[in-house]
Amino acid sequence: MLETSARLLKLLSLLQTHREWSGAELSERLGVTTRTVRRDVGRLRELGYPVHASPGTAGYRLGAGTDLPPLLLDDDEAVAVAVGLRTAAGSAVSGIEETALRALAKLERVLPSRLRHRVHALRSMTVPMGRARSAVEPASLAAIAAACRDRETLRFDYRTHGGEESVRAAEPYRLVHSGRHWYLLGWDTGRAGWRTYRIDRLRLRTPNGPRFVPREPPDPDLAAYVSRSISSAPYRYQGRFTLHAPAEVVAEHLPATAGAVQPIDERSCLVQSGANDLDELAVWVALMDIDFEVHEPPELVARIRALATRLTTATGS
Repeated sequence: MLETSARLLKLLSLLQTHREWSGAELSERLGVTTRTVRRDVGRLRELGYPVHASPGTAGYRLGAGTDLPPLLLDDDEAVAVAVGLRTAAGSAVSGIEETALRALAKLERVLPSRLRHRVHALRSMTVPMGRARSAVEPASLAAIAAACRDRETLRFDYRTHGGEESVRAAEPYRLVHSGRHWYLLGWDTGRAGWRTYRIDRLRLRTPNGPRFVPREPPDPDLAAYVSRSISSAPYRYQGRFTLHAPAEVVAEHLPATAGAVQPIDERSCLVQSGANDLDELAVWVALMDIDFEVHEPPELVARIRALATRLTTATGS
């Protein structure tokens, strides 16, 4: 009986980590005959696990059922889920905190002592730097994600950075999370161009608009594209610099919301950032303590040159 129970657990674990297994593959992994595999699959079905069999190929896969069956997690998976739930409890998604904490409490009650200590150590030795200033509703994220998947045009009221209200229609492409805010990347049908919208500034209208044929994305690297959109495009001045340091080193000092980093070679990179004040851009790049060249805008080049002369004079050089 114990041997059968252990085999069932191993079978369930295999089904949870592979899209589809053939009967021969499961037979080899479990060290039993294909007939025993079929019998064990039947037992799992009796326990409420929706194991589907592909006709003709004798393939097995675990499907979604009406109830959530118990999951089998290895040590690293259990710790990853616990850490993820703890992170979700402080995320920028409104209302998810309590749900995440309830799920985390259930998980921690059944964690073995060795894993509980790992999770508690990570939690106790981590200091959060604060919560996001704006939160989005889970229902809004789910509705936008569904529209991206189903290729349905979204209609929504939108408030810009300057507080202007407008009605927009967009072909949604992807959701992007910067760590502080959620963004929607989509093709604005009224403005005939790609736009990035902050989710907490939009209010969905129902029903959705017509279905659409997806367009080619504006950039293969969507994260970099959105980073450029939110770090420079909304501002009066868009600065472009060459920094003489590897891109990965610069990226460690530069959050996605502050600037976009593009490698040039192993020792330098191109950085784009925006601001409404020239001095803000000048001081920002100078305080990174990395040698740099400023390319544009011309007003920024002139401003940095003037500041350099003034600072040189101030030191008596």
